Amino acid sequence: MKKLLCALLTAALCTLSFGGFALAAEADVGIVLPTKDEPRWLQDQARFESVIADTDYSVEVLFSQGSSAAERTNVETLIAKGIKILIICAHDAGAAGLTVETAKEEGIQVISYDRLITGTEAVDYYVTFDSIAVGEAMGQYLLDNAQGTGNSLYLYAGAATDNNAFLFFEGAWNILQPKIADGTFIIRNSSEATALKDQYALTRDQQAAIIGQITTDWDFNVAKSKAESNLTAVAASEKGLCYVLAPNDGTARSIADVFASDADVNGFYVTGQDAEIASVQYVIDGKQSMTVFKDTRSLAQDAMDMAITIIEGGVPETDTAYDNTLIEVPAKQTPVVVVTKENVKEALIDSGYYSASQFTDLD
Repeated sequence: MKKLLCALLTAALCTLSFGGFALAAEADVGIVLPTKDEPRWLQDQARFESVIADTDYSVEVLFSQGSSAAERTNVETLIAKGIKILIICAHDAGAAGLTVETAKEEGIQVISYDRLITGTEAVDYYVTFDSIAVGEAMGQYLLDNAQGTGNSLYLYAGAATDNNAFLFFEGAWNILQPKIADGTFIIRNSSEATALKDQYALTRDQQAAIIGQITTDWDFNVAKSKAESNLTAVAASEKGLCYVLAPNDGTARSIADVFASDADVNGFYVTGQDAEIASVQYVIDGKQSMTVFKDTRSLAQDAMDMAITIIEGGVPETDTAYDNTLIEVPAKQTPVVVVTKENVKEALIDSGYYSASQFTDLD
């Protein structure tokens, strides 16, 4: 009760108006997303609001702007608004554990959205894309375009605080490792990965050691700086035609720009994910090789369907489970699609996800 009183005070302060204190508006479903600064999460917000508009329920979406402290405040604010379900995409998968435990103490069911919250029993369900399949799609794309042996491979990963970064890397490693071991690829920018090139199944600690070297923190500027540093550190003979595992679209564009500007790089294949508008244009223009399309309409629909089922006293449908280091969390997975220049119109325009007017030179 003490925690709830604190939450109520927080909410009251947040609703201060010219006429004094206003009562906090109620919401059935509270949603916390990591930041407004990446197009992906604004797309998710729009999808959530679109889905809920067709129901009798209300939703409020708050952004944590890359801060675990703000994330906790957001959850407390939503608790005070009487939410029945919390859908949260955590900024830091480990730190969010204590935050969602606050919601559970108030009888609120928790759906971990897109990123699995780890190290807590306070997660009821997980709605996600198949993150390992995303990584495998990236790795397979690079492999499909490799020729001969000795191909220069540059590895990049997401933030070490995001469990998905490990899953994406695991998927890519599943595909690439056998071809690193047989010499098809040579890793140019990670001594940790090179030392483990003959090991197919990596422990969490081994993955962490590699990701510690190649992390972009999901940050465009970090990705740019790391790519510049990597290319500066290698000889011209280790460039040429390059194969680049970039973890998402934002970092892919930054990394692609760096590789494109290096005189010793005569071509490159670079992966991505999220089908952000800017990266779709890069794919059309030949600046980014592919992106893994994760239809946020489907993900948001799955999450909201799950929330409504719970509110109405039902048991939501799941098709797998994920280990969050403490419990197996029942999960619903949404399929993904590889998008290249060849199928961009079919996958993204014909499906109604984007309009052709949002791009140039589409045909």
